[in-house]
Amino acid sequence: MKLTHCLTAAFAATSLLASSVVNAQESSYPTRPVNLVVPFSAGGPTDAMARILARKLGDRLGQQVVVDNRGGAGGSIAAELVARSKADGYTLFFGTTGTMAINPSLYANLRYDPIKDFSPVSLMATTMNVLVVNPQLPVKTLSDLVKLAKTKPDELTYGSAGNGSSNHLSGELFRTSAGIRISHIPYKGSAPALVDLLAGRISMMFDTIAQQTQNISASKVTALAVTGPKRSTLLPDVPTAQQAGLDGFDVTIWYGVLAPHGTPEVIVNRLQREIAAIMATEDMKSRMQRDGAAAQSTTPAEFADLIKSDTAKWAPVVKNSGASLN
Repeated sequence: MKLTHCLTAAFAATSLLASSVVNAQESSYPTRPVNLVVPFSAGGPTDAMARILARKLGDRLGQQVVVDNRGGAGGSIAAELVARSKADGYTLFFGTTGTMAINPSLYANLRYDPIKDFSPVSLMATTMNVLVVNPQLPVKTLSDLVKLAKTKPDELTYGSAGNGSSNHLSGELFRTSAGIRISHIPYKGSAPALVDLLAGRISMMFDTIAQQTQNISASKVTALAVTGPKRSTLLPDVPTAQQAGLDGFDVTIWYGVLAPHGTPEVIVNRLQREIAAIMATEDMKSRMQRDGAAAQSTTPAEFADLIKSDTAKWAPVVKNSGASLN
């Protein structure tokens, strides 16, 4: 009996000590600025999203969250940097659908593993693309466009920000889902592709809603469908691709925060709670909505599942597109 009491007391003391260590670790974090590595250059939509979150997260953590832009190789340079960083919560990654779910299929020699090298923290926001065509193209609906493409195989063209970009793969998924033959024209960014679309040198493109709302309002382009599962509040009259006849078509682009694999669970959980609280505020919801996005948050496990499912989803699309980068 005495031995049992001693073991029980020892177990309770050990549990109390472990709990005290965890509580101390959480309460002391962070004691210095935190770096949030962004995989693209300053000024773009990903950078804008990251900077909004960094300011709010810094306020809640009581330490500055510094945005560190590391562009190049479709975000792979930044992702590898974070994957090799010390797992102490002071280097975080602002991941995207491209860096975490598309790059594994796109890059032949990827030097990081999105599943094994990271500890997902939380999703931050989701957005979608919109399919726009030159107004001179004789179509008013997605169905019209599919019919036209079938009568003119390989004649209609779609522009993108480059091979493997989300608007390129949106086009590839559209091509295979609709059973049509359209030609891809890659550009060095969405801006030059838009210039050629407005000039009538290409037929169509998938682009972010925030980038196209003014052009749509001014009738410079015609919007046929959005790529997400629900209509956009910025374009309430534009149907989803599914509503327009493409069953199962869904291109949802997401942004979220990850830490290097092995980051203490207590720190990951602390960051997740803070991000969830930030994204639940009316201020962030309205800010995201103005940018054509939706404020989101997930548990680390939910975010990990999303990365795995999207990686599996995009692998055949990348393979069918023929896109491959070194």
